[in-house]
Amino acid sequence: MFVTRHSPVTDPVLKDQLWTLYSRAYARTAQSAVTHEMLDRLEFNDQLIDESNRAWVVWEDNMPVGMTMISLDVKRTRWLSEHFFQLHYPQQFASNRVHYVVWAVVDPAYVTKGVSMFMARQAMAAEAREGALLVFDMPEENQPKAEGGAAELMHRMARQVGGAELVPLTVQRYYALDFAAGSGDEQSRTDSSEESLSSTL
Repeated sequence: MFVTRHSPVTDPVLKDQLWTLYSRAYARTAQSAVTHEMLDRLEFNDQLIDESNRAWVVWEDNMPVGMTMISLDVKRTRWLSEHFFQLHYPQQFASNRVHYVVWAVVDPAYVTKGVSMFMARQAMAAEAREGALLVFDMPEENQPKAEGGAAELMHRMARQVGGAELVPLTVQRYYALDFAAGSGDEQSRTDSSEESLSSTL
């Protein structure tokens, strides 16, 4: 295995190869996560050609088997609030060292073959040298609790290349009101509750 670094990715053949890898790796997450975790092809291409992004690709012979995309400019991402980082991390923000992991994927056939660790050592070593604040997020599938999970894996990989503190930033939960699942009995109980509430006012 070997790693290549790209900024931007312009070769059309490489773009196709990376899209095949990305879509294979994200297929399960796209079905299990409520959020828009998997980009479509146009969004994916936009990230590849953005010169403020840095791609690391792991190869097995002539086939890409792992890839991570890191945004080097928080002001150009649509996923993070530049105002938050300007306030809470002013030094890193002012020196353009707030970086964001847009994605990190491994071909499902190579998950158990050490590709993640191999890729992380290359990418995180560069982040450590630059003194970056490397921001990442995880769907609940990969991070069911505040501790452990993929966040702890990222922390362990970061410690292999330098000192790094794992800082929880926020939690976001999604809910839905499913009116199709409602029943007439539920409506009757709601009406009774409203009448009781009105009589107490």
